[in-house]
Amino acid sequence: MKAVQRVETGGKGGFFAPGKPAILFEGHIFWSQLKKRGISPESLVAGNENILYPKWEKGHYKGGLREYERLEQARRINHEAADASASWGMFQVMGLNYAACGERSVESFVNAMCESGLKQLMLSARFIKQAGMLPALQNKNWAEFARRYNGPAYAQNRYDEKLAEAYRLFGRMTLKL
Repeated sequence: MKAVQRVETGGKGGFFAPGKPAILFEGHIFWSQLKKRGISPESLVAGNENILYPKWEKGHYKGGLREYERLEQARRINHEAADASASWGMFQVMGLNYAACGERSVESFVNAMCESGLKQLMLSARFIKQAGMLPALQNKNWAEFARRYNGPAYAQNRYDEKLAEAYRLFGRMTLKL
């Protein structure tokens, strides 16, 4: 879990500021979440190009606390879809995965993510277990875990290699203690 957290948030805590979990807003997910709710994203693009696009684009990220500007802009269109379209906390779990984290709604998921690092850890552990990723993580099958956790583009981002290196780093740290 430490390796996953290091890769997802650079080893930093799960918060940008008190009550503000680390987030990354995903405009392509917002596009699909709006469609899922019967809202036409095509009709909303004008003026929202930075938060609403059909395919993943890295260039829209602002990073850090500035991601909340994008989230708030999206919330003005549809609060639930916006929260479902951001990854949250020290493990960057997407809001749309709230049920696999044991939460009854996107809103309760976000509230829990805002509560504490312990809650973030608990929700993320539930997600990994419920989504069937635990065996890959336990067996250090980094490619399989990366594919399931981050999707098919994991290899081009070297996510599996980064996980393996982070795990090795923590292993060396433990041996020195």
